[in-house]
Amino acid sequence: MKVTLKDVASQAGVGTATVERVLNGRGGVRPETVEKVFLAARRLEYRQSLPAHRGLIRIEVILVRPETSFYSRLNRAFERIAASLDDSIVVHRTFVRENEPAQFARYIANPTARRSALLVVAPDHADVVTSVRKAAGLGIPVVQIMTRPAPELPYVGIDNYAAGRTAAHYMSGMLAQRPGSFVALCHSGAYENHKERIRGFSSYLSEKGSNEHRFIEVMFDLDDEHNAMELLQAALRREPGIIGVYSAGGDNKGVARVLEANKARRPFWVGHELTGETQDYLSRGIMSIVLDQAPEVQARRSIDLALNRLGLIEVEVSAEPVRFLTITSENL
Repeated sequence: MKVTLKDVASQAGVGTATVERVLNGRGGVRPETVEKVFLAARRLEYRQSLPAHRGLIRIEVILVRPETSFYSRLNRAFERIAASLDDSIVVHRTFVRENEPAQFARYIANPTARRSALLVVAPDHADVVTSVRKAAGLGIPVVQIMTRPAPELPYVGIDNYAAGRTAAHYMSGMLAQRPGSFVALCHSGAYENHKERIRGFSSYLSEKGSNEHRFIEVMFDLDDEHNAMELLQAALRREPGIIGVYSAGGDNKGVARVLEANKARRPFWVGHELTGETQDYLSRGIMSIVLDQAPEVQARRSIDLALNRLGLIEVEVSAEPVRFLTITSENL
């Protein structure tokens, strides 16, 4: 059955005169309304060729910590994907300071420009989560990347609980004949993904770990190299029996510097994210295992999910967790 202007108008919630102006590029219509008509016409597969609307669909991606290797990879992945989309879609990337949650929440609630969809790495802070939920309540697609503080909203990322259990599985298995203690480092309690990794690590050791192994401490280093060094050095002085270190957050430089200097009794170290640095640590035997969460896959899937929710693509997007990769010196 042929789709008419009236069908598009009904789908967009506007009058047929407005649809006619938009589809014929006559101007004088608010961008928000143009977007509604454009999306309605695309969803209904309106056969008339649509006028060019450069940057009409604006997907905003909110990230944190541009100085880190992981977020640099994620940012570059979004940049590459943006270049492959048609001119009507723009992917705008914004970095917001994670240690200022009130400002983070205000930015989500008061964007500097109209957004059609929001992809966000959100700290687990009450104000931020409230703003994320309010954004979703406005009817735009909202996708959480990497971490899921609002469990009812769509999420793209790895199973962080499983990642923590995997770290404990390898650590306890490789050190089965060696009694001693395990410690963990992570950013803080600000991110649900880090908390899930620690929960998974702890639960595996409680359920399946050896009686010869004790999980004695979680240290919060704020992903800061100097904090990580000081905390780990102090732990090794207090507890000479530490044989395993799990870094559940993003900082690896500080841990590497401490363990490189600790050749006589170097612990088994499991960390996250494959970078040039962690490849070097693996190849030199400082690091034992890296669990990489494939940010390129997360970026592609989150964009596809937003486009699907906007009605711009029909392909179903997997709701399964992104598979993380286990990297050792043997499969670099």
